[in-house]
Amino acid sequence: MVFVLQCSHLFVPLQLKIKGMAEQSLKRQLKVLTIPVFIEMALVMLLGAVDTVMLSRYSDNSVAAVGLDNQLISLVFLVYQFFSMGAAILCAQYIGAGLRKRLVQVVGMALVVNLMLGMGVSALLYFKAEALLQLMGLRPELMHDGVVYLKITGALSFFQALSLTFSASLRSADKVVYPMVVTGIVNVLNIIGNYALIFGRLGCPQLGVEGAAIATAASRAVAMVLLAAIHFKVHIPRFPLSYFRPMPWQELGNLLRIGVPAMSENISYSLSQVVITYFINQISNEALAARTYCFNMITFVFLFCISITQGGGILVGHLVGQQRHQAAYVLGNYFFRWSMIITLTGSALLALSGRGVLSAFTDNEEIIAMGVWVFVVDFFLEIGRTSNIFAVGTLRATGDAIYPVVIGIIFQWSIAVGLSYVIGIPLGYGLVGMWIGFALDENIRGIILMRRWRSGKWRDKGFVK
Repeated sequence: MVFVLQCSHLFVPLQLKIKGMAEQSLKRQLKVLTIPVFIEMALVMLLGAVDTVMLSRYSDNSVAAVGLDNQLISLVFLVYQFFSMGAAILCAQYIGAGLRKRLVQVVGMALVVNLMLGMGVSALLYFKAEALLQLMGLRPELMHDGVVYLKITGALSFFQALSLTFSASLRSADKVVYPMVVTGIVNVLNIIGNYALIFGRLGCPQLGVEGAAIATAASRAVAMVLLAAIHFKVHIPRFPLSYFRPMPWQELGNLLRIGVPAMSENISYSLSQVVITYFINQISNEALAARTYCFNMITFVFLFCISITQGGGILVGHLVGQQRHQAAYVLGNYFFRWSMIITLTGSALLALSGRGVLSAFTDNEEIIAMGVWVFVVDFFLEIGRTSNIFAVGTLRATGDAIYPVVIGIIFQWSIAVGLSYVIGIPLGYGLVGMWIGFALDENIRGIILMRRWRSGKWRDKGFVK
């Protein structure tokens, strides 16, 4: 029923009747943008999954410790997306409107602020790693591995702050191939580094979790250097000081207008996931390991939805900058339909092959049994998650950033955290029960946010008047 409510209105012929931009042209542009973004996102997710896969050959406890660390690292990266996300949305609209100077101002300010923010957060993660993991409830037997991994990856996380900004700027200008290529290079380096440093191959010492952390952090540093070089070469070769005298406070205000709501919603979601991970940690080490294995597989299921929303969001931003709101609306409906079809197909395949997939990572029968049922419940969760990813990303691209935040915070904490805790722990349904709570949260939010998209209230929220 939820799927029908969210999607039935979208299964209609695509009719884009807009001056100078035909239906097939938009479809072609969407494809050109989405495929590289999809490959890039797959490689980004693979970068995190590689640590899990290779550490699973080392020990399940290492997987559990790194899995909890990555919850915190993911939260930090969302903080870094504060300005880069706002810059991407503004850049897309300014490119659509032909406002080159404002484009350069936005990117320059986002880079400076993200560098300062990244250095501060990196220092915090290094010096307070153990305290943060104790706060998250990491078990004593996992603490050493957790602290080692967080100190190394956290101390160098500022590289990711800059990478996110360079990558967002390139994508907003339709230069999506470059981040994809860089991410591919980085993944190869990370796999080689993990192989050498985790297991002591290629003449390197066997460092286990520490080796995985070094390889991952070094790969992210290489990515930043490559993205910076490409950005200056093909997109914005220089940032004239005259563009920043006087300081363009209006653009900073616009960044805050998009960035604060976007960051608030994302941080709320990630904090809720940290709390949920704390609850799962109270169930058992096996539940925490099962959650880590399952989530790494599930991220590939909704990868296409994230990719097409990012690619489509660029086009929606360009169209809104050109005041072509109806074209933006119809295009959005088109790529939402395809993201739902492909995501649910992938989720169904994962649910049907769950035991075989999990058996490739662990021989612990308790972990496998939990994971199989998680994959089944997750099929229903993906209906709502696909709607949320689409609606939040596309509404932001139009400038309508506050409404998704309010809805997200209310339901993430009342249902995703509160109800999942009740079902999972007091009622005794464990990890699978908590996943049922997550599914309810995603689907309720999905219905509400899709109604916002269909209402058209976002049409007057753009930054180009």
